[in-house]
Amino acid sequence: MTSADPVFKTSQPLLAERLKGVLPAHCLLIDEEDLRPYECDGLTAYRELPMAVCLPETEAQVIDILRTCYQLGVPVVARGAGTGLSGGATPHAQGVVLSLARFNRILRVDRNARLAVVQPGVRNLAVSEAAAPHGLYYAPDPSSQIACTLGGNVAENSGGVHCLKYGLTVHNVLRIRVVSIEGEIFEIGSEAPDSPGYDLLALMIGSEGMLGIVTEVTVKLVPKPELAQVVMASFDHVAKAGDAVAAIIAAGIIPAGLEMMDKPATAAVEPYVKAGYDLDAAAILLCESDGTPEEVAEEIARVTEVLTAAGARGIRVSQSEAERLRFWAGRKAAFPAVGRITPDYYCMDGTIPRKRLAEMLAAIAAMEGKYGLRCANVFHAGDGNLHPLIMYDASKHGEWERAESFGAEILELSVALGGSITGEHGVGIEKINQMCVQYKTPELLTFHRLKEAFDERGLLNPGKAVPSLHRCAEYGRMHVHHGEIKFPELDRF
Repeated sequence: MTSADPVFKTSQPLLAERLKGVLPAHCLLIDEEDLRPYECDGLTAYRELPMAVCLPETEAQVIDILRTCYQLGVPVVARGAGTGLSGGATPHAQGVVLSLARFNRILRVDRNARLAVVQPGVRNLAVSEAAAPHGLYYAPDPSSQIACTLGGNVAENSGGVHCLKYGLTVHNVLRIRVVSIEGEIFEIGSEAPDSPGYDLLALMIGSEGMLGIVTEVTVKLVPKPELAQVVMASFDHVAKAGDAVAAIIAAGIIPAGLEMMDKPATAAVEPYVKAGYDLDAAAILLCESDGTPEEVAEEIARVTEVLTAAGARGIRVSQSEAERLRFWAGRKAAFPAVGRITPDYYCMDGTIPRKRLAEMLAAIAAMEGKYGLRCANVFHAGDGNLHPLIMYDASKHGEWERAESFGAEILELSVALGGSITGEHGVGIEKINQMCVQYKTPELLTFHRLKEAFDERGLLNPGKAVPSLHRCAEYGRMHVHHGEIKFPELDRF
């Protein structure tokens, strides 16, 4: 907490009494043993117990919860499946966790309009499973898609291995239904290709639960391709693999997916999944083509030509759907695979220009020596989104602190290389200090004004995503000049 952070003072007994008046008993948790499972999301290094957890089953209950919290001045942190990796769903000690887990119905699949209307607690993969009989699927596919929910995807603007061609969540959502902190309902977007007015849909997607609570999502569905094949290329140097990524895009090829894994990552994954990776290679690339058989054949030939020219030491093309899925299974299992070889790991999420991939990997290798920690690297290479997995042991004194500093240096280097501190995991509390590096005072003031427009009292997910200017000054990454801050009253979220 910084000097500018607000203080919330409602007592748990008063809060519990008021919530019991608007929720059935089975929808409210207030005992410590029941609250404990909600103390963190996928970023387990940061933990906090809330005063209560609400598990509403209807939109009317969501409205009542928010109105109650607004009246009492109690913070509200929305939660989906809890798979987030940036601490975005970490509870507030004086607040409520509002779980949308019971909003898990697929309301409509429209084959002709190629869309689905779902509640925010629906799992990502369940949307594609429901659309499959119609020859359709939902394109964004985070590695956690078997568990993560659409509400969380909207909050974090999630991506996945196929976002290079098909886009992030923001490119695949048509409409959302939202409840404000005051308990008012509004809808943003439409089922039409476009809607008039400011693009509030893009503003809400990726806002990390700081502007409103989503109760319904309308997503685009795309036709399942007739064929998909993966080219797996191995390289004897990571720089060659990085250059190959840039060469593929420069050739005008936009693959369905383009992923990179370095040698430590493949060494962790192969015994776990047996995907058939080249364990002697310094790095491998997975490049997927999809479409009609003719389109796939042509693109595979072009990709193979580019990879050969870029110095690939070995190239394999999947010969069956089972082999294609096996190639991808290794990439999607990278996180749990690394979890088998280290007591703990810290997954980072930054984005850099594709041409700087090799430079970043070399810098990370130097940081391993600096911090005395190992790091395995997996990349959404096509769009420069990197996921270094920093391995440490939380039971050993100082190792978590070194891992945290290691990750911060990677993120700040990402900015220096012309990139961003996040690609799909969001900011949460994990990267809030690095927001002081990413943005200057005028940009942060604009973020605060937007926050105030939706949540004047700062009750929705306080202390996340957007730092106060005081925090940036304390972090030592912002020098505020005389007269620069014209709206100090906004510096409080």
